[in-house]
Amino acid sequence: MSDPTFRHWRKSTRSDGGQNCVEVSDAVDGSVMRVRDSKDKTGPVLAFTGEGWAAFIAGAKAGAFDLA
Repeated sequence: MSDPTFRHWRKSTRSDGGQNCVEVSDAVDGSVMRVRDSKDKTGPVLAFTGEGWAAFIAGAKAGAFDLA
């Protein structure tokens, strides 16, 4: 299996320019989504399958991760 080709890292357009931002980069074929801390560009990267990322986004939109 070859490594997928990834798009450029990007931040949300809703980012306020503060220090608590993440960046994402998706594979062109949609198979993988990468996430990293925007302050530590050489640090660890989380990788999600396309299905896992879709489930995370759906959960976030539904409020599943909101703090009480």
